[in-house]
Amino acid sequence: MQIKRLAPVILLVGLQGCASLPTSGPTGKQIEKALRAPEPTLPITLVKVAGIADVPVPDAGAPTAILPSLTPPPTDMVGPGDVLEISIYEAGVTLFAGGSGGGEGLALLGGTPGVQVQKLPPSRVDDNGDIVIPYAGKLRVIGRTVGEVEAQIQRSLRGLSQNPKVLVTLTESITNSVIVSGEVNRPGRLVLQTNRETLSDVVALAGGYRGNARDLTLRVVRQNRNVDIRFNDLVDNPLLDVPAYPGDRFMLISSPQSYSVLGAPGQVQQMAFPRSTVSLAEAIASAGGVNSGSGDPAAVFLFRYTFDKDGKEIPVVYHVNMMKPSSYFLTQRFRMNDKDVLYFGNAAANQPSKLLNLVSQLFTPLVTVTAAVQTLQN
Repeated sequence: MQIKRLAPVILLVGLQGCASLPTSGPTGKQIEKALRAPEPTLPITLVKVAGIADVPVPDAGAPTAILPSLTPPPTDMVGPGDVLEISIYEAGVTLFAGGSGGGEGLALLGGTPGVQVQKLPPSRVDDNGDIVIPYAGKLRVIGRTVGEVEAQIQRSLRGLSQNPKVLVTLTESITNSVIVSGEVNRPGRLVLQTNRETLSDVVALAGGYRGNARDLTLRVVRQNRNVDIRFNDLVDNPLLDVPAYPGDRFMLISSPQSYSVLGAPGQVQQMAFPRSTVSLAEAIASAGGVNSGSGDPAAVFLFRYTFDKDGKEIPVVYHVNMMKPSSYFLTQRFRMNDKDVLYFGNAAANQPSKLLNLVSQLFTPLVTVTAAVQTLQN
């Protein structure tokens, strides 16, 4: 029959139409072979996780190395934008008319009677760090404490007023403050009262965070440097919870951690971290494990960008053989990172069965047509 003669031709055309057998990715042997001769533009390091020494240690101290550690200034240091309330106390012949006596003035001058006090209008420090005092003129106060500004004003009035005394109060502090924004309940400017407030203290003083702590990242901008720290890491590692510094900018960002699952697992998708920390064993289980029909338990790979001792970013591939009982203990100590790629290699033994399935798919329509023709002929 004509159809029987065309069967080999149909099979040949079907096989030629497939450059390779259907697969969800390379096998473990193919990955190892490719990594032994990596591309020159992207050298990749392969680490076979055979012992506890091969398990990467989470680098919890990296953010503090990037964030400049500065000694906080005095809490009453004056700078641009600050508002000062200035009171001048005079005894005897006064320079400032219209003043009024008061108990504060008597106490300040040791109980001297006839003390007059004059409260000047609120003085805002200009962008150059100056204020203007009547009769004394412009004074540079930037970088000085409140006590130093009092002494400076008092010296400027000598010879103009009889034994003046000055009291300066910092009513609005801009210099000793930080800006907080993002996922906090009370965003805005926050004055540091003690200059011993830590990063987590700033978030607490801003009304606390919104959302889930495991999904939050605290971005700190200090002296034109940005540092991102997972908020939960501040709780887990107190060494990261360094003191805030005046002028810092804080932004609490919602950025859930996730990892991608590819290859031949039970499912291929992007998985969100259920908690702040996830082990490799938990990640494998959440992905449904290795597919028993197409995956190779001995070919589990984790692709990750890491940093060398010089701070240079390098790609690393960790190979885990889940056919070894020790790997089930090692993967419990292996901590997943954000944006990791978990790959389950295809089993090389599945290729013959895939070929048989392909041949079966090609011949099934042919057998059906042949049977139908024979039925019509009979």
